Amino acid sequence: MDGHLIVLLPIAGVWLAAGLLAERLPRPHRARALRRRTGWLLALTVTGLGLTAAVLAAGLTSAGTGTIDRAAAGLALAAAPALLVAVVTARRVRRLWAGAGAFAAAPETPAPHGLRAAAAHPLIGLPLQATGLATVPGVLSASGLDLFAGPGTTGAAVTVAALGVAAIGVRQALRHSRLAERAVTRQPGSARAASAALHV
Repeated sequence: MDGHLIVLLPIAGVWLAAGLLAERLPRPHRARALRRRTGWLLALTVTGLGLTAAVLAAGLTSAGTGTIDRAAAGLALAAAPALLVAVVTARRVRRLWAGAGAFAAAPETPAPHGLRAAAAHPLIGLPLQATGLATVPGVLSASGLDLFAGPGTTGAAVTVAALGVAAIGVRQALRHSRLAERAVTRQPGSARAASAALHV
């Protein structure tokens, strides 16, 4: 196994796990379960950002074709969505974790629809899942399967990736909208709490 594949595999694994967890984040109906999942997601996000930044920084400061340089090249596609995660998603996940904590004192406290809508926000799930998907070509290339080797394959791969990301974004936007509508149709007291949670 090549050295840069050993570097890329755990990074890709962290990002893919974060994307999968973000997909399932709005599902818990109990505030405590939502807070626990949000804590796991926050840990995965911080870990993914730290590993990605370390490899990219090491690749920038190195002037060669060693293991780190090849690993950094493999993460080039993931750099942009990872930056979006750092700027937008990490802050939202941290606020969601804090918001869920306010309702999680009792084990059976229901998770407000406002919190679940915030958990389903596209700016949480989409950047994480896009970053995970962007690590896959680097891993495949490092393992000997180059998606961009054949003529005409680059355009097809980019088109498929763009359509996949767009489909993920549309699906998450619809789910967020559905949960947000439920939040604002609750009782007045619950609606105020849900409305505050929607601004997470």
